[in-house]
Amino acid sequence: MQSGASGMSGRVPGGSRPWKLRFGRLFRDRASSSRVLRLFLRLARRPLLPAVRLWRRNIQLRVVAATLLISLAVVLALGFVVIAQVSKGLLEAKEEAAQSQAAGGFAVAQEKANAPATVDGPDATDNKIGRDASTWMNSLVKQLASGGQTAFEVVALGAGTGDEALPGTQGVKGARASGNVDPTASVPLGLRRAVNHATGAFKTFSEIRYTSGDGAKEPEPALVIGKRLSDINGDPYDLYYLFPLTQEEESLNLIKVTIVTAGLFVVVLLCGIAWLVVRQVVTPVRMAAGIAERLSAGRLQERMKVTGEDDIARLGEAFNKMAQNLQNKIQQLEELSRMQRRFVSDVSHELRTPLTTVRMAADVIHDARVDFDPITARSAELLAGQLDRFESLLADLLEISRFDAGAAALEAEPIDLRDVVRRVIDGAEPLAEHKGTRIRVLGDTQPVIAEADARRVERVLRNLVVNAVEHGEGRDVVVRLASAGGAVAVAVRDYGVGLKPGEATRVFNRFWRADPARARTTGGTGLGLSIAVEDARLHGGWLQAWGEPGGGSQFRLTLPRTADEPLRGSPIPLEPEDSRANRANRARAAAEAAGGAAERTPADAGDRSPIPPRSPVAGAMPVPADPTALPGNGARVVARPAEQAQQEDRADGR
Repeated sequence: MQSGASGMSGRVPGGSRPWKLRFGRLFRDRASSSRVLRLFLRLARRPLLPAVRLWRRNIQLRVVAATLLISLAVVLALGFVVIAQVSKGLLEAKEEAAQSQAAGGFAVAQEKANAPATVDGPDATDNKIGRDASTWMNSLVKQLASGGQTAFEVVALGAGTGDEALPGTQGVKGARASGNVDPTASVPLGLRRAVNHATGAFKTFSEIRYTSGDGAKEPEPALVIGKRLSDINGDPYDLYYLFPLTQEEESLNLIKVTIVTAGLFVVVLLCGIAWLVVRQVVTPVRMAAGIAERLSAGRLQERMKVTGEDDIARLGEAFNKMAQNLQNKIQQLEELSRMQRRFVSDVSHELRTPLTTVRMAADVIHDARVDFDPITARSAELLAGQLDRFESLLADLLEISRFDAGAAALEAEPIDLRDVVRRVIDGAEPLAEHKGTRIRVLGDTQPVIAEADARRVERVLRNLVVNAVEHGEGRDVVVRLASAGGAVAVAVRDYGVGLKPGEATRVFNRFWRADPARARTTGGTGLGLSIAVEDARLHGGWLQAWGEPGGGSQFRLTLPRTADEPLRGSPIPLEPEDSRANRANRARAAAEAAGGAAERTPADAGDRSPIPPRSPVAGAMPVPADPTALPGNGARVVARPAEQAQQEDRADGR
């Protein structure tokens, strides 16, 4: 037995598998139901999209709808208040008249019951002689009801809550009523109990129900008033007056119909007034919006039509004055810009002739520098170098003037960006060897095809690679290629000085330099990135920058796969995976996954180096595609936290 018990307490192998399967089915069912729900909501929302779009774009519709709702709420509230007050007044008046009538009837009935027996005349109906209580009660009900003339009905019931009499009483048996009234159905049970257990008159609202027959009337609301009385023998019985409320109900219905009709008329009238008023205001605003759109499209001669002298007319006059001043200012700026572009173009062209002459003379002097003294020979070398830079500056100025004038043309054709990258790297190899930098290419195992101008793309990438080598502090430069969806991208990553906060937004400005005191090894003109970003825009693409102080920078060129295709994302994230922020997030996630037990040791400090390990095979590392990368200028700078910067500096010092 012991062994059996211990065997039962053991875990059955595979016992958790059914539970896993059950939970898996539950999750799949929930996922499928959520997909069905989303599909249903999407299908149900599709017909409403035009109405929602109209609601958002039409202020006149919103104002009229708001007026309709507010006026409808006001009319409903006012109607409820009026109906409640009228109903209260009608019922109070009816109750006062009914109580007065019922009190008189109760007094007459009790007087007849207390009157002495007489024998005055053989037809006297009030005599007690020769009559029993039942006959007397029938005569009493008819006599009391005859004075109402359909204004009320009279019901007499035996003492008790129904047809049965109270114990110990010998009074009136059964029920009597006038006008074919069903006495037991018309007098509520609660009122009977109140009359049987207390003295005085009691009232309540109920319905008068009539006995069935060919001419039976429909039930009608009524006010019922009852009281306990004594018959001719001194036995108790209950007498009830039933006052129909048909006339009051008809009056109240008439008032309701009147209020509803008047309320609807008022609501429609208010909506019409709101529509007319808003139209008078919205029409000039719509006109101004249309003219503003045409002005923004370049039709600067558009003006508003002004009529009257009211505020709308003043607004139109002010708008026209603004448009006129804007047109004059834009014309002045266009003329000034045209003059500047012409000046730059003319100067650049005119300088070519003297520059060619100076170049020929400088080449002669430079070739004969071996016969000069050292100072003169050095001057000849400096002259040749500065002339090279001057020629580059003139070429860049001419290119910038073409962009400013809108004369830059795009000769797009399908190209493989891998070939362009190889040509750029071959041209930058001498500078990289001089700097001690190795250029690595990742993601070049698959073709990266795009419709682009090979000359302009090569100029952009040459500028990015040369800048990365120059500012890379002798460390590796990584060039990544990727393609996903309708976009291709090339990212150039260096691990040099990086960018300070705010510099990523200014790096594409003309003649901007992060460090003005830093010497230009390659003799740059300061216009390279400005021309590069214009080339990217000419393709309909993006040229974006990211950097962190001491952690290097990354420039990303994103182009549409086909010409005239809008970009929605980039295959390469702007912030690289080995940035400090991403490494800190991964370390934090790993520490949380390990239960918080992963404490960093001094030996781990070497992992913080911003330089990734060199890959023995180019392209061995896959390039992750991230089509959801943020569009825009992409300028983003991640600053190091102070504590992390101190820890890394101490680690580098060791």
